[in-house]
Amino acid sequence: MVEHVLTGFGFGPIQAGLFVSEAFCSGNFKRIVVAEIDQALVDAVKSNNGSYFVNIAQADGIEVTRIDNIELLNPHIDNDRKVLLGALARSTEIVTSLPSVSFYTSGGVDSVVALIAQGLQSSPGPAAGAPQGTLIYTAENNNRAAEILSQNVGKATVGSLQHPAQYLNTVIGKMSRAVTDAAEIAQLGLIPIAPGIERAILVEEFNRILVTRCELAAFQPGIKVFIEKDDLLPFEEAKLYGHNAIHALLAYLGAAKGYRRMTTLKDDTGLMRIARQAFLNESGAAMINKYARRAPAADRAARLGSPGSCEGLGENLFTKTGFRNYAEDLLGRMTNQYLADTTDRAGRNPMRKLAYKDRIFGTMALALAYGIEPVNMAMGAVAGLVRLLSTAESQALPKDLRFGDINKLSKNRIEKLLRWLWRGQMDKYADKLIEHVQGALPKYIAFVEQ
Repeated sequence: MVEHVLTGFGFGPIQAGLFVSEAFCSGNFKRIVVAEIDQALVDAVKSNNGSYFVNIAQADGIEVTRIDNIELLNPHIDNDRKVLLGALARSTEIVTSLPSVSFYTSGGVDSVVALIAQGLQSSPGPAAGAPQGTLIYTAENNNRAAEILSQNVGKATVGSLQHPAQYLNTVIGKMSRAVTDAAEIAQLGLIPIAPGIERAILVEEFNRILVTRCELAAFQPGIKVFIEKDDLLPFEEAKLYGHNAIHALLAYLGAAKGYRRMTTLKDDTGLMRIARQAFLNESGAAMINKYARRAPAADRAARLGSPGSCEGLGENLFTKTGFRNYAEDLLGRMTNQYLADTTDRAGRNPMRKLAYKDRIFGTMALALAYGIEPVNMAMGAVAGLVRLLSTAESQALPKDLRFGDINKLSKNRIEKLLRWLWRGQMDKYADKLIEHVQGALPKYIAFVEQ
């Protein structure tokens, strides 16, 4: 019987509060190793004998879980690097959980790509106790993360790679954050990751994680709670154009009304009505139209430029009832008082979130493609632009686009700002999207002044 070994890259909330936590709780892993370059974090967990704490926000309070026997290693330290490579060679599961896919190749010989390539090539093969293959989960919130990592590891591999490995994309709807303010940690009653470091991991209880189906022959994953799908694209889009879009809309509109905590939004009936209508009548209606009659394999094939079948998807999510349940569950989770999220954090990085094919405008374009007017999402778009303008300096907006507050916005200035944001990305929906944002401006002003 193969004894499972997990090796992770990055020790943020998703790695620590999901992958490592699930591996530990499964009881199937004889060893759990994580590469992390934050030396203070590495030292804190090592000094705590490989134990750390995760705070789990439930519907009625916060539960603290202790995870034991974890090896945190810094690949920039020679001895740690040697131990890490040894663990990679024996790993049945590898998880990358980094800020973005751009981190795969950074660091030269210590890069994630170089270390995985060397580790897989050092695998002892089908000897007793050695892995019959390795699953590599990518958790970077990029729907081509697995393909990107696979291609880069292939380029970094010297000669041929005999060890079977499969790279898996993931859809992680689990909300989480690292709490670094000592006063907030005390106020929420959180337990820090480990003694000696003022940082706490706070994750929600939700654990319905979707992953690409394992195709390694005779391989049984050590983490068994994940839900396998033949194709993740429909669910990736449901997360981006549903979960992520409405989360941003709530954050931007909530901040515009002066709310600091996401949990306070649930008491504003007008705001929640906008969010619910955007979720169900715009995002949901478009997603149902798209996937109620199209198989995921067909859509991924179309995106990659090859033919595919057009059979019905047959997934409950892409029905009116299924999407309504999805939306109501998420609206409740987004405003969970024990997750204690803020509108500022949920609305961070407005430049990225207002990109042409990202959550807000990507959702609006999808709605337009199915004849749906995204009037509620347009309200969130205006609020997002207001957030962008309020942080113009930190977002490095050109000086001629720093229009100041909402009272200085006009139709011409909205168009100028959006066309600059979307340069090189626009398609046939750009003009219509701009019109919707321009049309939403007076409604937004009236909403804020209520």
